[in-house]
Amino acid sequence: MAKEKVQLVTKGSNVILDNGLVRLTISKPQGYLIGIQYGGMDNLLDLKSSESSRGYWDINWNLPEGQDRYQLLNGAEYSVINTSNDSVEVSFRSSYDPSIQSTKLPLSVDIRYILRSGVSGFHCYSIYERPPGCRAFDLAQTRLAFKLRRDKFHYMAITDEKQRIMPLPEDLLPGRGKQLIVPESVLLVNPINPDLKGEVDDKYQYSMDNQDGGLHGWIGSGPIVGFWIIFPSHEFRNGGPTKQNLTVHTGPTCLAMFHGTHYIGNEILAHFQEGETWRKVFGPIFVYLNSTSDASKAYNLWIDAKKQRLLQEAAWPYDFVSSPYYLTANERGSATGRFFVQDKFVSSSLIPAKYAYIGLSSARTEGGWQTESKDYQFWVQTDSKGNFTVNNVVPGVYGLHGWVPGFIGDYLDKTLVTISAGSQTELGNLTYVPLRNGQTVWEIGFPDRTALGCYVPDVNPMYVNKLFLNSPEKYRQYGLWDRYTDIHPESDQVFTVGVNDPKKDWFFAHVDRRGPDNKYLPTTWTIKFHLDSVIKGTYNLRLAIASATRSDLEIFVNYIDQGHLVYQEMNLGMDNTVCRHGIHGLYQLFSIHVSSLLLIKGDNSMFLVQSRGGDPVCGVLYDYLRLEAPTSSS
Repeated sequence: MAKEKVQLVTKGSNVILDNGLVRLTISKPQGYLIGIQYGGMDNLLDLKSSESSRGYWDINWNLPEGQDRYQLLNGAEYSVINTSNDSVEVSFRSSYDPSIQSTKLPLSVDIRYILRSGVSGFHCYSIYERPPGCRAFDLAQTRLAFKLRRDKFHYMAITDEKQRIMPLPEDLLPGRGKQLIVPESVLLVNPINPDLKGEVDDKYQYSMDNQDGGLHGWIGSGPIVGFWIIFPSHEFRNGGPTKQNLTVHTGPTCLAMFHGTHYIGNEILAHFQEGETWRKVFGPIFVYLNSTSDASKAYNLWIDAKKQRLLQEAAWPYDFVSSPYYLTANERGSATGRFFVQDKFVSSSLIPAKYAYIGLSSARTEGGWQTESKDYQFWVQTDSKGNFTVNNVVPGVYGLHGWVPGFIGDYLDKTLVTISAGSQTELGNLTYVPLRNGQTVWEIGFPDRTALGCYVPDVNPMYVNKLFLNSPEKYRQYGLWDRYTDIHPESDQVFTVGVNDPKKDWFFAHVDRRGPDNKYLPTTWTIKFHLDSVIKGTYNLRLAIASATRSDLEIFVNYIDQGHLVYQEMNLGMDNTVCRHGIHGLYQLFSIHVSSLLLIKGDNSMFLVQSRGGDPVCGVLYDYLRLEAPTSSS
């Protein structure tokens, strides 16, 4: 069957792109996507929303020391970039003029849509640019959002396991929903669908790591249509593979998050200085549409979308994008090598860094890739022998970063890596030497940059989300911070090395305890350990933190007084992982010296004190703790 030609029609203040399968209606010159016709449905987008809030790009930003601002991004000039029988690409551009003094967003934005012949979907991307002379500003978040028809789309899917019928937007309003202490969390007390009564709805429960995401969407009924966002690459998203982003939420809303601060905090803001130039292409992402006339095969739309994701990833970088700033495969390069770990206390030989993470980023500090937000990042996992190849890298000079599950810290090669178009850079053998000074006295947890190795409690039945019952992601449930008090109502956690099991006895979040009158009190966790002897010198505590939020953390050895204080960090972290139902945020590693004078032969105690009270959702998520003995030389 021959493919239909792609038609481009201007109709009043709208532009219509039609390939016989998909028909897009876009406002001119703003670039708002106001209509998607497909599969017998006249418009997949929400008819009750204004035309500017159906399919749109938006941004959160601020001037230095100024208040946060939110605005829709829209074009002032419409143009046809490319048109043929096989493909149409249109542009909606707004240009910033630095010579005009104003408080407007100091950024030029070019919003693009591509519709191709025979393709059941469309591609979207934007080019953000700061010309010379722009004033300073901070970029906090930017995304592409779609609001789908609330009368049609009720079933969402983000993984094989995470799929469900969702509440309606009316269910979040007073009378049907009760807002909890976290503003985004709503208890459904009288939902339109009675099957959802008693559940909690919160958009953060459906967050995904970049490395685990890449496909999410909705299935509608009457007719049965699937709407899917596919990320063929994550190179243009900030924060690297472990950055967490929103996907879908009640609305029904489907998001393509490109840049944000969630689960990290303001440390990941992109700060642009006065006069600093910059350009970045966000996307393209692919919006895939599929359908079936057989209701019993609705689930097959998800299966088909997963296959389409693989096809899009294999086609990356695309060869049909009409911008000189988007580089094709021939304009990119690659890097290859082998990654090892050296830890003489684990093995006398080099250890192949199997299934480790290797990335190229403009960040120049260890772990700095987590908060890098201006440039592209390129990440892969090594194979079982530590081999890796990073393909399709934009030419430039990069820091070579890595981390290895099972070992603490971040790798950063001493030599910068230069990637050239059309060539492969041979990196040879790379060796990561994680921090260590002596033999392990004791350790708690497993170093994987999360708190998954700790005890995550069952949810309070009053605040359940049924999707996460009997789920490996039970930490997504609402209100788990209060479960600490339920388990330890009178006194705090005590963990005895060699007796207790972290997966059963180490609560996943070091939070405040709810006391009488519902006041939240500081908490002191105790680690008890036995020393057959004390080696003269300096012991080292390696403290790997998976997340921290507004925490005042103090660590004492044997006595809680100033003479036995070995570590203190006030207002540690701002990633809000506790209240956003996560298991990790911004990873941090601290090395803490412990004098042998503070230790005794026999039974010892280490006290971890969360000294800030009055905050139910402050807390620390520990990844891994290890006490090392002094080296023989010390």
